[in-house]
Amino acid sequence: MSEFLTLLPPPEALSLLLNHLTTKPTAEWIPTADSLGRITAAPVYAPFPLPTFARSTVDGYAVRARDTFGASESLPAYLTVAGEVAMGTAATQPLTSGQCQLIHTGGMLPPGADAVVMVEHTQEARAGEREILRTVAVGENVLQVGEDVHAGREVIPVGVRLRPAEIGGLMALGLAEVAVTRQPLIGILSSGDEVIRPGQPLQMGQVYDVNSYTLQALVAQAGGRPHLYPLLPDEPAAFKATAEQAWAECDMLLFTAGSSVSARDLTAQTIAGLGAPGVLVHGVSVRPGKPTILAVCGGKPVIGLPGNPVSALIIAQILAVPVLERLLGLKQPRPHGRITARLATNLPSQAGREDWVAVRLVPQADGTYTAEPIFGKSNLIFTLARADGLLCIPPSANGLPAGAEVAVELMQ
Repeated sequence: MSEFLTLLPPPEALSLLLNHLTTKPTAEWIPTADSLGRITAAPVYAPFPLPTFARSTVDGYAVRARDTFGASESLPAYLTVAGEVAMGTAATQPLTSGQCQLIHTGGMLPPGADAVVMVEHTQEARAGEREILRTVAVGENVLQVGEDVHAGREVIPVGVRLRPAEIGGLMALGLAEVAVTRQPLIGILSSGDEVIRPGQPLQMGQVYDVNSYTLQALVAQAGGRPHLYPLLPDEPAAFKATAEQAWAECDMLLFTAGSSVSARDLTAQTIAGLGAPGVLVHGVSVRPGKPTILAVCGGKPVIGLPGNPVSALIIAQILAVPVLERLLGLKQPRPHGRITARLATNLPSQAGREDWVAVRLVPQADGTYTAEPIFGKSNLIFTLARADGLLCIPPSANGLPAGAEVAVELMQ
């Protein structure tokens, strides 16, 4: 069995790999309507202000604010109704002293008007005349030109993952296309003579492939394009041939080794032969996931994950996803979901390594949560399927006591 090199803490191991990456993401233009989850390849600037004209935020009557001063229900102001602002057209009829115009939400403020009285604060006095039942200030119920965005302002920086809000903003500016980074192709290679694809009859001694599909989903969720390769046998020539093909075709590789020692050794040997500088880390001070391999081969990141499904998915989340985000050009990652909870039971740990523990969150009557650890071996995928999140025991701790306040990273 190959000896592990000096075990590195996960942040240090990740930093070492990222420091060896020099490739830059490339850009492509796509329809804004199809850009959800994509990463901006360049900053976006507003070609014009939003709003482009002063507009009403309510249904009501456009007025000159000074014509309403002192108005109340007991002493209303009386204004002549001088028409209606038609939606979708420019308001050109000026408003003069003592007049008002009917206006709808989003309608353009007519010349001379500087406020809008909500319709419920008015009532009809007689035909063509409106009682104003309250005073409004200048600018009340009005969006001014550029109040949302000034012309020329950077509205979306480079390296931002586009959400529905950003897509709406782009559309409001008439930007039907947006420059985003190309999604890297991520090769996923699972190995093990005992592993078969779901859908085939399961024989004694065999297990269904879990890792290929959890990693496929994780890569897609993070913004990459996953590509599954045929299951690799624990046979050096076939393993090497498929790995070299995948390295040539993809931007990043994720290996998951079989459960045998020979399979893990074969993965490390194969990765080492894919290109310089090769293996940077072989062993990470974390549980689950100690036998993790981090490498850069010919400029491409390659990660060897443990074979156990829970270990593979957790390590991919904390190490592979940040690498993929670097390939995507994500410069401003948003905080992942996190919740504070009270630990339900004592959790032992070994000092000097991070421990990641799957937990279920149980709501309490006072609105808080209790974190209940889900104990299970790292090859039992449903320990994660039943979990709401993960908590980290830091390397400096020997464990956590029941009742401790813990931060739980919500699983996406």
